[in-house]
Amino acid sequence: MVDVFTKKKRSEVMSQIRGRGNRGTELRMIELLREHGITGWRRNRPVFGRPDFVFPAERVALFIDGCFWHGCPRHYNRPSSNTEFWDGKLLKNRTRDRLVTRTLKKAGWTVLRVWEHALQGTGKAVVARVRKVLAH
Repeated sequence: MVDVFTKKKRSEVMSQIRGRGNRGTELRMIELLREHGITGWRRNRPVFGRPDFVFPAERVALFIDGCFWHGCPRHYNRPSSNTEFWDGKLLKNRTRDRLVTRTLKKAGWTVLRVWEHALQGTGKAVVARVRKVLAH
């Protein structure tokens, strides 16, 4: 289908669209934490890198990384158009993820990153990882 806008206008329109986080994946993680009786987590805490979940007492930062936005090796599909933009975007996201992880670890935090696809199904592996990290 042919776009009704010029490239410049399409870029302007798209730049006005703001993301709302990864609400569905966060809700699924909340469901898993509650279902398995894992407590002590908080959301929207002012911690560097804005983790999706924070366990303040244990100093654990939990990030749910979206398969598309963070370049999951199993599920990332590189867009066929505007590849320079998307390659750059993915590179920036991954670079930022490494910086956040390094910075938090230096500050004494344990960082746990979970792929979005790991929350599908029972989520047992994710729950086991969270429990293991919290136990230390």
